[in-house]
Amino acid sequence: MQYIALLRGINVGGQRMVKMSLLKAAFEAAGFNHVKTYINSGNVLFETPETKLAALVAVCDRLMTTTFGFSVRIAIVTAQALITAVAQAPNWWGTDPNSKHNLIVAIAPQTARSLSEQVGTSKPEYEQVAIFGQFIFWSAPIKTYGRTRWATVTESEAYQWLTIRNANTARKLARLAQSA
Repeated sequence: MQYIALLRGINVGGQRMVKMSLLKAAFEAAGFNHVKTYINSGNVLFETPETKLAALVAVCDRLMTTTFGFSVRIAIVTAQALITAVAQAPNWWGTDPNSKHNLIVAIAPQTARSLSEQVGTSKPEYEQVAIFGQFIFWSAPIKTYGRTRWATVTESEAYQWLTIRNANTARKLARLAQSA
C-alpha cells in the first residue's frame, strides 16, 4: 500500500536540517519500498504492506531519531486519501493568486475536526475553511491574512498537532502518488 509521510518542522529556519537523499536512504533501510521525497519540507512517498498508521509512525519516528538524532511529529496518510482529498478540494482553494492556500494535516491522535475546534470558528470575512477527513483546506487573502483564525494557530496548543503544505505542494504530492 502507498503512503505519504509528512514530517513536521524539518529544514525550517536552519533548524532540524535533513538532506532528502539521506531521508530517502533511511526510509529504504527501514524496509520501505519505492521511496521518493519531494522538496526539502519532509514529504516522503513510500510503499509497505503494513496498514496500521500508528505502527508506521513509530517506525518513522525511530528512523528519525536513530538517523538524524531528533524526533519529529509525523502525519502519515494513505496516498489514496490525499489523492481523493485534493480531487474533492473546494473550488476556492488554490485558485486566487492574491491569497494563501494551505492544506493543514492533522497529526494523530488529533483529527482535523478537533484541531478546527481548538483554533475556533473561522472568520468568513477573512478566510475560507473546509474539512475533508484528516485534512483542512484553508485560503485567505494575503492582505488580510493576519486577521484570520488560522494565522494565529502558531500561538495555540493545536499547532504542535498539525503540519502544513501549500496548495502547490499538496497537488504535486497527489500527482506523484498517482503516477507511482
